[in-house]
Amino acid sequence: MDLNTIWFILIAILYTGYFILEGFDLGVGMLLPFVAKTDSQRRAVINTIGPHWDGNEVWLITAGGATFAAFPNWYATLFSGFYLPLFLMLIGLILRGVALEFRSKDENPRWRAFWDWSICIGSFIPALLWGVAFANFLRGVPIDAAQNYVGGFWNLLNPYALVIGLLSTCGFLLQGAVFLALKTEDALRDRVQSLAFQLWIPTGLLLAAALRYSYIETDIALKEGLQPGVVPYAALVSQIAAGYFVFRKQFGKSFIFQSLTIVLVTASAFMGLYPRVLISSLDPVWNLTITNTSSSPYTLQVMSIVAVIFVPIVLIYQGWTYWVFRKRISENPEKLVY
Repeated sequence: MDLNTIWFILIAILYTGYFILEGFDLGVGMLLPFVAKTDSQRRAVINTIGPHWDGNEVWLITAGGATFAAFPNWYATLFSGFYLPLFLMLIGLILRGVALEFRSKDENPRWRAFWDWSICIGSFIPALLWGVAFANFLRGVPIDAAQNYVGGFWNLLNPYALVIGLLSTCGFLLQGAVFLALKTEDALRDRVQSLAFQLWIPTGLLLAAALRYSYIETDIALKEGLQPGVVPYAALVSQIAAGYFVFRKQFGKSFIFQSLTIVLVTASAFMGLYPRVLISSLDPVWNLTITNTSSSPYTLQVMSIVAVIFVPIVLIYQGWTYWVFRKRISENPEKLVY
């Protein structure tokens, strides 16, 4: 296996980790105004992700940095062609981060309500746009012989991309609801448990529709080389298992299977791409691949040494933070930290 393939796999792993971890805190953010009825409940919801949300975003930063270093031409085409949706995504993430920090600066109910809705909107934007982005990676976008994106913003908002965007939004909502069921107590937990099953139904239907639509809109079944095979169907089975355990109120198992669903869906997307990184809808000859977009072999070698040293350190540290903050969050105002 060459270094180009290894780094493609590593980037896929980084995005998978990001979608699992950031998925639940985006879901929690979107659910905040709807599941929490009092200020103490809203504070409890925020405290479930308070120690983790900024650390979860490190996975995205690392994935972007790895893409820039390992496949600079992919990075250049991606960030020029997808500039507006990526900018909107960045605005959403900034809005959410600012809201999480500013909400408790004033006890005025209107002030806190404004930032609560900012958290919700700032979580919804990236949840939707990540699905839209990956759908367009698979479907193909107008890329010319010079590896330049020659389409517009509206090219990206096609029906297939919107379906995948709705799937990513519902999937993250479900991930957030299950996470809250694991982390909260009393009335808040009861409300979230009921909501989790209601969210599982549209998520499962959207996943089934997205799988069928993908075989119509993309070349995932016709491309030469690596194909996803049974992986997308395994994702559907995992989603059904997640719903079963939600129904049984076994939310630890449900969270595991929902995370596995995200792993399998992301793996299907990257397997459908390989060895391409962006597909040209104008001419297959102009596809961006792991070969024609990569850095020099020496750069990839140096990056591999750095990754072997530092990735385990990051994983150990982040695992430790989840262990330290593993306890449930009470909505009792005397136990809350603002």
